Amino acid sequence: MEELYIKNFSQNYEEVENEIKKAIIGQDEVIRNVLIGIIAGGNVLLEGMPGLGKTQLVKTIGKVLDLEFSRIQFTPDLMPSDIIGTEIVTKKDGNIDFVFKKGPIFSSIVLADEINRATPKTQSALLEAMEERRVTVGSTTYDLQEPFFVLATQNPLETEGTYPLPEAQLDRFMLKVNIKLPEFDAISSIVDLTTGDYKLNNNTNKILDGNKIMKMREMSRKVLIGESVKKLAINIVTSTYSEKTDIKMVKDYVKCGASLRAIQSIILSAKVRSLIEGRYNVAFEDIKEMAYPCLRHRIILNFNALSDKVSEDDIVKDILSKVN
Repeated sequence: MEELYIKNFSQNYEEVENEIKKAIIGQDEVIRNVLIGIIAGGNVLLEGMPGLGKTQLVKTIGKVLDLEFSRIQFTPDLMPSDIIGTEIVTKKDGNIDFVFKKGPIFSSIVLADEINRATPKTQSALLEAMEERRVTVGSTTYDLQEPFFVLATQNPLETEGTYPLPEAQLDRFMLKVNIKLPEFDAISSIVDLTTGDYKLNNNTNKILDGNKIMKMREMSRKVLIGESVKKLAINIVTSTYSEKTDIKMVKDYVKCGASLRAIQSIILSAKVRSLIEGRYNVAFEDIKEMAYPCLRHRIILNFNALSDKVSEDDIVKDILSKVN
């Protein structure tokens, strides 16, 4: 029975991944991590310089997964009501009533494009939806449909016109995926496709729907994890706190360690990865591989780290080399 589960899961995943690769070139690891986050039931933050295909990737995923999709372009003048919705006044037969007009948050896939170009007040409008899958307007609470997830893109903080995301909101992203410049061959293919007389294949097919995604998520939750593997995930996260570890890089460069949500994120995403790799149990390599995207946005560095050009990934790498 387990072999059949793994086979069905792997087959569905491979079909989705291959379909996305028809439209997205040279970002295989990014595609995998985003799909892991979606299947695991989390929100994903994509960071990279403009022009690396972040928005195109999210749009393509929306097509392939056949889910209701909405895009919110974050700008400095965007208001919370532009995301959640607002109550409008209606008049019928002489009676005045208030009717709630739903905003773009009421979709299965919400693309929060350039999320860090909006003010912190507007960014915080997503907090309840990302964590509790519901929205409260006034005294009324509205449940969001499942599956629901936010795929947000942001430019690095060094770029002009950006606001840092509140720590509480960053923590609600299961994964942070960095999008880097592709390899030379991939860039060459992109240039040929975008400057020649033939076009990139945008006719992607619908592979999965909401029910199948929920079944894959349910299947991943049943993946077995041994005590020693779970212990590794806990030790990795607790080692991000300077008072809990003797690791020098952590003591020198980390201002604030990762929250307990990081442990949950690592284990849930590692379970999905194990199924993709054809296993029904979480291995140490799954935990270590998923530690990077699960921790890099949850570790807060101090000024010394910025001065010495130490990144969050450098901290995670050092922790993984010393924790067992």
